[in-house]
Amino acid sequence: MSEITNQLKIQLKNNKNKKVIKDESLNRWFNGAELGDDVQVLKNTLIDLHIGLGDVVLVCLPNSAVYPILTQALWEIGAVMHPISATTPEKELQQELVEHDYVASIVGENLVNAVLDDRMAIVTALHLQTYSILHIIRDRNLMGHDAAVPDEDDLALILNTSGTTGKPKRVGLTHKILKNAVEHDIESHKMTSNDTTMIVMPMFHINAQAISILSTRLSGGKIVVTEKFSASKFWNQVRDNGVTWVSVVPTIVNILLINQKSLAAYSDDIKLRFVRCSSFALPLEKLTEFQTKFHTQILEGYGLTETASQCTINPFDKPKVGSAGKAFKTDVEIMNDGKIIHQANQIGEIVVRGDHVISSYLDPHPDSFKDGWFLTGDLGYLDEDNYLFVKGRKKDIINRGGEKVAPAQVENVISQLNFVKEVSVIATPDSLYGEAVTAVVITRGERSEELIRQKIMAHAKATLAKYEQPTRIFFVQDYPRNATGKVIRVKLREQVMSSLVGKRA
Repeated sequence: MSEITNQLKIQLKNNKNKKVIKDESLNRWFNGAELGDDVQVLKNTLIDLHIGLGDVVLVCLPNSAVYPILTQALWEIGAVMHPISATTPEKELQQELVEHDYVASIVGENLVNAVLDDRMAIVTALHLQTYSILHIIRDRNLMGHDAAVPDEDDLALILNTSGTTGKPKRVGLTHKILKNAVEHDIESHKMTSNDTTMIVMPMFHINAQAISILSTRLSGGKIVVTEKFSASKFWNQVRDNGVTWVSVVPTIVNILLINQKSLAAYSDDIKLRFVRCSSFALPLEKLTEFQTKFHTQILEGYGLTETASQCTINPFDKPKVGSAGKAFKTDVEIMNDGKIIHQANQIGEIVVRGDHVISSYLDPHPDSFKDGWFLTGDLGYLDEDNYLFVKGRKKDIINRGGEKVAPAQVENVISQLNFVKEVSVIATPDSLYGEAVTAVVITRGERSEELIRQKIMAHAKATLAKYEQPTRIFFVQDYPRNATGKVIRVKLREQVMSSLVGKRA
């Protein structure tokens, strides 16, 4: 059995009568014995459905205590877990099922019909302690495999990461890669069995999967699961559950600084060791204000799905504001024109390698790798002390509060409307979310812009995940273009920014 799977089993056995995971939605702590019972029920059911070694299972559920239990049960039989957002639109979910071979899907009751969609399947409803009614939908058109003990090099987890074409890249993480990543996280964050973390990030993301769940479980700590971040509940949840650290994105930091209910709920008896923050750098004044107001330390870092999360982290004793910290158990360099730059403060593409970094995607993307390095597509530099500063992205991915949005995906959806002649989606600055998804539209004929804006918003709400939906819509007669007619996005963004500044003035 893979080492990480074995350690997960041991954690539950060693804590049969101790609190291990709490589900805030249920307001209930589960001990090791209760969680172990749910793992066994799931395992028996999966084996009866002939799901085993190498079989990929799609999971589409909201944050809940069942997530870590599902992961463990699937890994114990050698299966592979592929979690996706619980807010995935039905059409997108169905397309995912068409394009890839999922032996089974595990969803809540609201998505059973969408998954079935006329396919031959066996539907099994499970009543678990950690989830009231869980549905396992076994595709009868696909052969399953016998359950078997997974090896270190077997696939454990598949996660989607956005691409500029609108088609997500599928990242496959092995048991060994995850084990290495988790061990590095435990060491760099100084995690112990005395820690309790609270999960406010979506559990289909690598951040929650590796840094929060797996690292905490393997270090012997406790986990509090929230369905989603709530500013008004945050500090009470931290206080009531003895939370010692939490992983967030800058958007959450910004909200906690301005939400009146949140500010009223905070008190000095709250003792957070640290708040881990990644995605985009916090401004100095926000970081300082948060640390002063809430008497804790913010640790900023840099990582990706392809690296099983963390590559760099600011040291506890020597953080450098504005940086993503120093490399930890990872080789981090800057590359220009295919060559490593050996000079401080020179901007180029961030490239990484290490025992927790993938060497290929599940689908071919050879241009993302060179001479053993993973090319991140992010721009940045290393200063004279080898602290990493992330300056932007080579590609056009929009970073909305930590969620990555592919412009082409949004453009494809909006283009379905008959009154839209052309649409370009760009990022514009947003003080709360870092970047706003901004649609710049050329319409067909003379129509009310406000009516069109409402129709675009409604269509986006019905067909896109919430974080992909545009929050700003502008109308133009034409775009700045190059000689071949291609939209020059940099100039378009400058025009939109000028318009925004004009409106504020």
